[in-house]
Amino acid sequence: MDNTAFLTLGLFLLLTGALLLLAELFITSGGVLMVLGLGGLIVGLVFLFRYDTWVGIYGLVGVLASGPLLLGMLFWLWPYTTISQMASTGQGEQAEDALAVPMDLQQFKGRYGKTITALRPAGMVDFDGRRIDSLTEGMMVEAGRWVRCIEVSGNRVIVRQVDKPNSLDLETASIN
Repeated sequence: MDNTAFLTLGLFLLLTGALLLLAELFITSGGVLMVLGLGGLIVGLVFLFRYDTWVGIYGLVGVLASGPLLLGMLFWLWPYTTISQMASTGQGEQAEDALAVPMDLQQFKGRYGKTITALRPAGMVDFDGRRIDSLTEGMMVEAGRWVRCIEVSGNRVIVRQVDKPNSLDLETASIN
């Protein structure tokens, strides 16, 4: 390979690496574009050093000096990125709400609820207006049936189908 090919390929890889790093802001690739961009910058610098040591040093200084410029561009372009738009639409908050549901499930032990969906054996049960993911002991329970929470194990609420509770049962229900 002649000497000018190293210069041409080095400059091309530096430009391609910078573009891939910029593309990582807008395309959520799981870091693949970032790794390819950094690899392009490194290999481009190696090619510039193979062409001439001083050209390689100038290229390295140029890459290091453009770092703050790229960081400023990142802050300027941040509102338009996919990650920023996901955060501003509240998709991250929905994930937090989903994790916050099982915070204190012990309060449902011994309580009566009504199935919202069929439990096959898992499904949704309404306990005092709160929708709780629940499991049966292995049998299926149709939607709209009364169940009682018999056990809470970790983040699992285990229920058993019961007859319709009368008001006396609800008042004297032991919540252990």
